[in-house]
Amino acid sequence: MRRLRTQVGIIGAGPAGLVLANVLGRAGIDCQVVERHPRARVESRARAGLLEERTVAYLRAHGLADRLLAEGTRHGWCEFLCQGQRLRMDYAALTGGARHWVYPQQWLVRDLIAALETDGRLPWFATPARAVEELRRIRCDRLQIDCDYVIGCDGGHGVSRHALHPVLRREVTQRYPYDWLAVLAEVDAPAPGVLYALHERGFAGMMPRTSAISRFYLQCAAGDTPADWPDHRVREELRLRLEGGPALGGLYERRTLRMHSRVTRPLQHGPLFLAGDAAHLLTPSGAKGMNLAIDDAADLAHALLHGGLAGYGQRRLAALRRAQDFSERLMRLLHRPPGDALEELRRLTRPGPEAAAFAREFVGHVNCKEWRA
Repeated sequence: MRRLRTQVGIIGAGPAGLVLANVLGRAGIDCQVVERHPRARVESRARAGLLEERTVAYLRAHGLADRLLAEGTRHGWCEFLCQGQRLRMDYAALTGGARHWVYPQQWLVRDLIAALETDGRLPWFATPARAVEELRRIRCDRLQIDCDYVIGCDGGHGVSRHALHPVLRREVTQRYPYDWLAVLAEVDAPAPGVLYALHERGFAGMMPRTSAISRFYLQCAAGDTPADWPDHRVREELRLRLEGGPALGGLYERRTLRMHSRVTRPLQHGPLFLAGDAAHLLTPSGAKGMNLAIDDAADLAHALLHGGLAGYGQRRLAALRRAQDFSERLMRLLHRPPGDALEELRRLTRPGPEAAAFAREFVGHVNCKEWRA
């Protein structure tokens, strides 16, 4: 077995772990990242795709956004389709110019890995962590890393959450009464903005990803599997619920989402800290998950470099509550009967205090702090 010593051991090479490793490494802090999956799989996982402007500002400040700024696109509005009406929320106008950047998560992950490789600090891929021992030691099959601090960024199925003693660990899980089918599809033209459709047959959504690919969501029956949704059914339901929509090519990566959230507490115990999906899991509604994970990493990097580790859990739980509240509010709105939701949608898309407050939450422009090393 190979034995290493490092200042910060990071479990998981997702956005949170990779951002943290880059920022700390460039500040002279020795880090080691272990990741259960091979590099090719990590770099191809298509998940989120909307980055809040403050997230991009943080990445830019640390030299991690060059390709994102060159190839990403900015979107400043979304639309709600309800009872034949298209209601546009111009959140850029309502917030004084804040926009989302559209940039697929897997592209950002590739950029972050490439930055680590350039610096000679490539993660240990295909090296699953089997345990966190005494809160300071990461044990893998052929590798053991002794750490001053261990940061668990290994998602909902990783070992870091379970390193917390059962007497300490508290998990609050909420299962919502909705299931979604998620599909990536080729499109004949790039999606000009996020589209949410409220329909008698159920919710549908279209999210931009690249000029040729969009992410689609379809509300489905509880217990449905991808096998229940062959191509012809997906195409027909999208056509009906989106009232036409774009011309679709190939359909890829079909999966069903059981809509739920989870919060693990405490987020810190001694030298062990949780971040990203290891700490909290949100629904896709509102596109908060990846942004919150990167904000966790930014907070931890600042605290490790400048002090403030003792308050990490309290700060992150406050940010989580705000993101979770918004995600739940939007999710419930999207699943209301169209006739019941129309008046609220009109208020949210008509200039005024209520629309401005909703827009700031949507784009992550309220009570936000850009963590700076």
